[in-house]
Amino acid sequence: MKILAISGSGRKESTNTALLKTVAKIAGPDHSVSVFSDISELPVFSPDAEEYPLPRPVQAFCTLIEESDGLIISSPEYVRAIPGGLKNAIDWLVAREEIIEKPIALMHASHRGEDMLEQLRLVLSTVSNGFTPNIFLRFALMKLSPDEIHQEIMTPPNRQKVNDFLRDFTRCIK
Repeated sequence: MKILAISGSGRKESTNTALLKTVAKIAGPDHSVSVFSDISELPVFSPDAEEYPLPRPVQAFCTLIEESDGLIISSPEYVRAIPGGLKNAIDWLVAREEIIEKPIALMHASHRGEDMLEQLRLVLSTVSNGFTPNIFLRFALMKLSPDEIHQEIMTPPNRQKVNDFLRDFTRCIK
């Protein structure tokens, strides 16, 4: 099972990226999880730029999605909304086939962010009939360093939560 984990943050020391990188380390032999944390490298979406060839970073992003069996998205909330970089990445996918039936699940690295999560669920259910809103994993990791996040997620109870999440997500993919 090849899973692409997309961080919705452009920050270098992102909580969401640190969470996803730790999830990738926890994933067992049945799951290959790679992390895409280059949201900020994608150019601003424009329908005029959708013609071939696509901008190189966009083509690389679309290829990663096409080659994956499923997507996990973890994103911060900015001003009670989806961060611009993540929304921009999704906008690049709207008219493309790679996303249409792709299984998608959410993780969240904060105890808050309900407005963003509600918006993200609406957007993802619009672009992919593979979005699985009932598969969701949340940790309260705000203000922790990437090393602290790694230590927190690697504790036995949290490792088990990650493994259960991956198992449940895999069932949706098959």
